[in-house]
Amino acid sequence: MDVYYIDGDFVPADRAAIPVNDLAVLRGFGVFDFLRTYGGRPFHLRDHLERLRHSAEQIGLSCPWSLEELTEIVQQTQSRNQHEESNIRIVITGGPSEDFITPGMAPRLLVMVSPLIVIPAEWYTHGMKIITAPLERLMPGAKSIDYIPAILALRKAAKKNAAEAVYLDSRNRVLEGTTCNLFLYGDGKFVTPDRGVLSGITRKVVLDLVQSQFPLERRDVSLTELLAAEEVFLCSSNKEVAPVVMVDETVIGDGKPGPNTGKVMSLFADYTRAWASGSTPEN
Repeated sequence: MDVYYIDGDFVPADRAAIPVNDLAVLRGFGVFDFLRTYGGRPFHLRDHLERLRHSAEQIGLSCPWSLEELTEIVQQTQSRNQHEESNIRIVITGGPSEDFITPGMAPRLLVMVSPLIVIPAEWYTHGMKIITAPLERLMPGAKSIDYIPAILALRKAAKKNAAEAVYLDSRNRVLEGTTCNLFLYGDGKFVTPDRGVLSGITRKVVLDLVQSQFPLERRDVSLTELLAAEEVFLCSSNKEVAPVVMVDETVIGDGKPGPNTGKVMSLFADYTRAWASGSTPEN
């Protein structure tokens, strides 16, 4: 059974609990971050922890743990679990509240390590379908635990046999997916939305890889441009680099993963192999 870190203690997953007066339960007030391992090595852990602390700061949530303390807790939790590869979820909750709405100064830290969830292979060999959804996250720079809009969008996607939903703002500009960032290829260059989106850690790696091989623009992307793209892919901690072959009911390119996306997939695979071997530094 998995072992979690819950507010100072390491406990079996089936006994992991927090009090019902925690603002994470009462009001959905909290932040989290998510990453996976390669070769048992947490992928860009420090970057994820820095983003976690930034998310807490953005919503006014106290984070009394230093990066070094957070790193040690994550490593200790991982060492108590025996997975070949792991998913790691780190949560800072709002903690108890006397009036059940006002944040106090006693946040809770949770670290959950579980086996890596394997993504369907056909997403990479044949590409995936995604849909668009008219949604904007309230605070794109904060990775909040409030995922009601995302869950509703993913339910809509599932009903349409799609794997993901990407958000559109009120001006029909493409933003990001529920759990991923987006890139498109056309006219000899890659383009990625760069405003109103979460600063993805995998996106940061992919940006470096893409611009080492291709022209790259970071700017607003319209829905019209997305639908006319030659190639599209998503990237995230759990999806890595995943080609998209259909958006809503529009076929992208020739309906199969494109060669430029394939090159980025190969570059990312090389990078993660180097990470697993320890030859790629943390920062």
